[in-house]
Amino acid sequence: MAEVQEDDAGEPAQRTMTPFDDIYDQADPRAFFRELGAFGYRTPHHAQRIFRRLAALRLRAPGEVVLDLCCSYGINAALLNHELTLDDLYAHYTSPRAVAMTAEELAEHDRSFFRARRRRDAVPVIGLDIAPNAIAYARAVGLIDDGFAENLETTPPTRDLLDAARSIRLITITGGASFLSRATFQPLLDSARTLPWVAAFVLRTGSYAPIAEHLAGHGLTTETYAGRTFVQRRFTGAAEQQYAIDAVTAHGQDPDGKESAGHFHTALHLARPSADVSTPPLDELVAR
Repeated sequence: MAEVQEDDAGEPAQRTMTPFDDIYDQADPRAFFRELGAFGYRTPHHAQRIFRRLAALRLRAPGEVVLDLCCSYGINAALLNHELTLDDLYAHYTSPRAVAMTAEELAEHDRSFFRARRRRDAVPVIGLDIAPNAIAYARAVGLIDDGFAENLETTPPTRDLLDAARSIRLITITGGASFLSRATFQPLLDSARTLPWVAAFVLRTGSYAPIAEHLAGHGLTTETYAGRTFVQRRFTGAAEQQYAIDAVTAHGQDPDGKESAGHFHTALHLARPSADVSTPPLDELVAR
């Protein structure tokens, strides 16, 4: 639940984001797309072309994989490896046909749906999320090659996850960064045979500095793309907007024209070994 306090008029004043907790661990993604779609959730759309470019740069040998952190129902994997847009997924999961199906019928349908749209340059993706139902769905319909329903913030990783982490070349994040710390990154980076790049779209309401500092201890230099920020979604109301404006301001950022205009915004952070920082430059990765 969102933490609330009363304002000077005695009305509840929201102090955090509106929770959508009930949509993240269902048997299928329909509620996710219905609820977040109502507020124009866009982050995977912004990430799609950038993650494709990064995967093409990083995955060069058989067995190398992308790890999608906080992967949910495999949405980033769907956009990375299939001829689909985020709008296509919204249309698919909110269509009358999909709404009328049982979860089992939808999963069977989705196996064919994604298979028919698989890109020829598809890359292996493994997923990590604390939601077992979401992981099970992503695996069942073929969006991820392997998935782990584990919370590394509270529990050490399983041996199977550590074994899978050996092949990680790229880590992607489009949500949930505020819940992550060194506890999640440490075992993954320690297990990887080759130091992976880390690409994260992070809400401006929080600070990515603690994670960037931890990555630096592993030899990864984090750059923040300065060319623009990326719309995440519309606010659910005035209280959530005020929370975002206050939080962004507290972190030394200017909300004018962004949060003040009605949307959460994210920033893109890319961590690479110092020798790789200009190969290619971040501006080129994002802009071209």
